[in-house]
Amino acid sequence: MTTSAVTGGGDTPKIRLTGVTRSFDGLRALDAVDLQLEPRQSLVLIGGSGSGKSLLLKCILGLVAPDAGSIEVDGLETIGMPESQRMAWMRRFGVLFQRQGLFDSLTVWENVSFRLLQEHDMSRHDAREIAIAKLRQVGLSADTADLSPSELSGGMQKRTGLARAIATDPEILFLDEPTAGLDPIMSNVISDLINDRVEELGASSISIVSDLAVVRRIADRVAMLHEGRVVWQGPVAELDETDNAYVRQFVSQSIEGPIRMPTLAS
Repeated sequence: MTTSAVTGGGDTPKIRLTGVTRSFDGLRALDAVDLQLEPRQSLVLIGGSGSGKSLLLKCILGLVAPDAGSIEVDGLETIGMPESQRMAWMRRFGVLFQRQGLFDSLTVWENVSFRLLQEHDMSRHDAREIAIAKLRQVGLSADTADLSPSELSGGMQKRTGLARAIATDPEILFLDEPTAGLDPIMSNVISDLINDRVEELGASSISIVSDLAVVRRIADRVAMLHEGRVVWQGPVAELDETDNAYVRQFVSQSIEGPIRMPTLAS
């Protein structure tokens, strides 16, 4: 767990969601979500598949427009923001996709420095130097810079994705299943790298995590979504103590409880 979380004190929240709602074909995928991320805080979203976690991140990033509600970043309303303003605003975010989203046609260093080259009018020489520095920060040597993503192991690809996410020293990190598919030791390595980089950047982060060991390792605060609603949120220390039925079922990994898989709904 990170040690730099701020939990109040009058600071403007880094991100504040109020009543965020989104429907598809008449079905509510997000249902009046209220959520808040404090400066220098690590918030982890948990919940079953289809609960709305990834959609929520897409709404914050402006990739999907909510039907209703408010999304403020540093006190600024972002819904309805002009596209020209949004492009500059997006530079404060770093994103690690669930499957890394690495470009096979680019080398490792070109992947890491993609935004530097595209958005910051930087020379390839300078961008490569920054990429190598970021790779070193996530435990990869300069020798990996000129490899293609297909030449990397799963853990190395995760670290490359994390290096790309922090390449522009973002204020806010979004991490979608950063340890999915990795063995427990590599999951711990990635978790500690996330903690170190968030601490070093002074960043705020929202992560989607299914592995409870990782949740406990990186979270300051946890929010659980179910059917598009926040059904519980609180400090990570309360995750194992709450009597909330949704959290208890998720933590115990029981098939009995309010969370019903479609094939078990009958």
